[in-house]
Amino acid sequence: MLVLGIETSCDETAVALYDSVKGLLADRLFSQVELHAEYGGVVPELAARDHIRKLAPLIEDLLGSAGMTLSDLDGVAYTVGPGLSGALLVGASLGRALAWGLGIPAIGVHHMEGHLLAPMLEQDRPDYPFLALLVSGGHTLLADVAGVGRYSILGESLDDAVGEAFDKAAKLLGLGYPGGPAIARAAESGRPGRFTFPRPMTDRPGLDFSYSGLKTFTLTTAHEQVLDDQTVADIALAFQDAAVDSLVIKCRRALDETGHRALVVAGGVGANRSLRSKLAALAEQEDVRVYFPRPEFCTDNGAMIAQIGCLRLQGGEADSLAVGVRPRWRLSELERPGA
Repeated sequence: MLVLGIETSCDETAVALYDSVKGLLADRLFSQVELHAEYGGVVPELAARDHIRKLAPLIEDLLGSAGMTLSDLDGVAYTVGPGLSGALLVGASLGRALAWGLGIPAIGVHHMEGHLLAPMLEQDRPDYPFLALLVSGGHTLLADVAGVGRYSILGESLDDAVGEAFDKAAKLLGLGYPGGPAIARAAESGRPGRFTFPRPMTDRPGLDFSYSGLKTFTLTTAHEQVLDDQTVADIALAFQDAAVDSLVIKCRRALDETGHRALVVAGGVGANRSLRSKLAALAEQEDVRVYFPRPEFCTDNGAMIAQIGCLRLQGGEADSLAVGVRPRWRLSELERPGA
């Protein structure tokens, strides 16, 4: 089965071709980072407009690069949530229209399920069940994954997602957008020990997260200092250490509670080198395996949507002709393919 995947949940226009036997055949991505950088964050209406301009040409380029045409497709998958409603509608509308015109099935995909199973795009992939850490601009959660569509949420952020906290901290420090890479770059020249930030929600039991207090601590610290380049780097390092340590501590707890020997890390923050290094150390200490998607599949991409769409279409799922999106959609509301 050959499936076209379409991802337009936020500020990345992404498409991919996934074959049920051969795996990922090709993918393309256009990033809107430069468009939104001057505003310090994603402007929803501009994002939707840019998806309209870029999506159809990107699909044409994708098919051409793979030596295929629309008539070769057996199904179309597109993100229907969670995300920005206008941006989601662009991908869902075009995806559903293409499927209808071609007389093939279509399926709406949960964006975070795509991230969750992105490591399955790699040659080295985990067996079920496993523990998953999803860390992005919109989500921070730990899930017990028993199979496709079989997810139990163990803990999640009570306020800001960790990626959102990175963006806000970067803005406070004048480091620009997107915040995650900006904080990481600045932290490379930071001096350890000058500032010590709290590790939120680690002084109490449980697996939930919270980052609003860490953001406030960053703001207070910045206001108390003269923000030269070195001080900004020192604060960035202290912030990153605190955010990453909180994630690692909760992963250790979740591994102990579940007894799982495999940990999947997905989402944009999963590309952070400090997080990868500290989780690798945790894996060695706890005798577990940690699985990461390749860096380009940590952020939003079409490959993860095409893969999930293929799995669910093969399970007998298909959408009606109605085009709808779900800007707010909990991962725990998903069901197994064919259920």
